[in-house]
Amino acid sequence: MSNILLSIKDIEVFYGPSQALFGVSLEVKEGEVVALMGRNGMGKTTTIRTLCKMSKPTKGDIHFDGTLVNKMPSHKVAKLGVGLVPEGRRCFANLTVEENLVAAQRDGEWTLEKVYQLFPRLEERKDQLANTLSGGEQQMLAIGRALTTNPKLLVLDEATEGLAPVIREEIWRAVKALKAQGQSILIVDKSLSELLPIADHCVILERGETVWTGTPDALTDDLADRYLGV
Repeated sequence: MSNILLSIKDIEVFYGPSQALFGVSLEVKEGEVVALMGRNGMGKTTTIRTLCKMSKPTKGDIHFDGTLVNKMPSHKVAKLGVGLVPEGRRCFANLTVEENLVAAQRDGEWTLEKVYQLFPRLEERKDQLANTLSGGEQQMLAIGRALTTNPKLLVLDEATEGLAPVIREEIWRAVKALKAQGQSILIVDKSLSELLPIADHCVILERGETVWTGTPDALTDDLADRYLGV
């Protein structure tokens, strides 16, 4: 159990009177890439929001790096080592690229220079305001900003949604590089052709419940059609 970085067990979440999660469980081990999968509206983003304490579980437990985080505020969960790249990027629009990166920076392996090595395009645009960047460049910035917190777990919600193909290739190249460096990652993305080859495990949600967990090799066409098909 010592190498389990994140353990989510049977969490339930309500938005007002409406229940969004009915029992989600998943684990991420150190150095592992876990794909969180499911159709739209099945609870993936709510699961991530609950991990990051933007939503509160009414039942179940979340342990991160051996610490129960159910009652922690979001900033303390972040300090434990959860680096979130949210859906929609949410960069600081009126700060430059470099100011965005410095604003989140903590001591550790991920320096500005290392982020610029991962995304050379960010260095080229380091003095530009974030709101002048393309959507793909903003996604690179959001990933770089999360990395400068030196997270134990990087969480990517809709990693490449809506991006041009050439930018998606660059994002996937970066994710592969992070995996090779041993970065633990929890990732949501609809591109199964890119996601499955880098994932160590997959977790599928259906109507707010975990319905399948396994390796990419065990994900049959029938399972994919049943739970992931449009």
